[in-house]
Amino acid sequence: MSTAIDIQDLGKTFPPTAGVKAAAAVDGVTLTIEPGELFFLLGPSGCGKTTLLRMIAGFIEPTSGRILFREDGVERDVTHLAAEKRNTGMVFQSYALWPHMTVEQNVAFGLEVRRVESAERARRVAEALAAVRMEALAARRPTQLSGGQQQRVALARAMVIRPNVLLLDEPLSNLDAKLRLELRGEIRRICKQTGITTVYVTHDQKEALSMADRVAVMSAGRVVQIGPPRELYSAPRSRFVAEFLGETNILAGRVAAAGPGGTIVETPAGKVTARPPTAGAPGVNANVLVSVRPEAVVLIRGGAGLQGTVRDVTYLGDTAQFMVELADKSALLAAVINPTETIASLKAGDRVNAVVKPADVVLLEA
Repeated sequence: MSTAIDIQDLGKTFPPTAGVKAAAAVDGVTLTIEPGELFFLLGPSGCGKTTLLRMIAGFIEPTSGRILFREDGVERDVTHLAAEKRNTGMVFQSYALWPHMTVEQNVAFGLEVRRVESAERARRVAEALAAVRMEALAARRPTQLSGGQQQRVALARAMVIRPNVLLLDEPLSNLDAKLRLELRGEIRRICKQTGITTVYVTHDQKEALSMADRVAVMSAGRVVQIGPPRELYSAPRSRFVAEFLGETNILAGRVAAAGPGGTIVETPAGKVTARPPTAGAPGVNANVLVSVRPEAVVLIRGGAGLQGTVRDVTYLGDTAQFMVELADKSALLAAVINPTETIASLKAGDRVNAVVKPADVVLLEA
């Protein structure tokens, strides 16, 4: 049975130092990570995500709140428990492998500290190396490995002790783009195959969207939204989340009408129709922001939609990006995947209309 993690009103304030005031790195975070879940803490540098991860690991003492591990209906308060008594496995950004040891010796180190019998130790090391597909390189030293191979060894070393919780601190940030793509799938495969509850810290939006079961987006020490990747991307609740999770167009406007057919918003560039209102949605005459993803914008010559002029075209192979200047001089980015000949022929100075389906228009509080 995997472990659930309950974090209750957790806070960490670092004391003042010379010329620097006391700072709340984590400010009243409450969340539950389900058993076996691959859970991401996502946010910009300085948002508190690594501090939160290190409090779960036991490397940093919380200022307030509680951390509970729950397994088979039994709850353990680990808030002030020493790191070595929590049975967590940690994978660091820097790999932190022993350079004088072989791959096999690095992976076995944690088992030796725990005094696991030699035959059992050898079996578990072999299993861990097979899981990360590194068994053929067991006799090599870290200096003889690529960055991706070293990261696989670090993952095997964390997993071999059979932790209740696996913690990963930006494990792919030191790798090149191709290796990052390759290891994303590998890490997810391993975590889901073993069923270990995993908490993963990153500032890379695509990493989180492509790997996570759920994501907590953090800003200034607080969790601002939690949900599955698709929900966060398509239904952000704030401008911060909308802009942090990828490119988006933000238009300011006012709700002119709202009904089953949709919510009509008047903007300086023209009218936009958003999804029908739900409970708690902004009412008529409310000032709002409209978020529209570039890939949701359809460009046509003439007809309905927001009128504008193409100002710039960027060809990216499978995608073409068009920067359109709207009637109020604001800019709208459209990303067209595999553009047709008609769209691909658009050039700077051409007049176009931008059309967006109501389902792709998200209203945010102004």
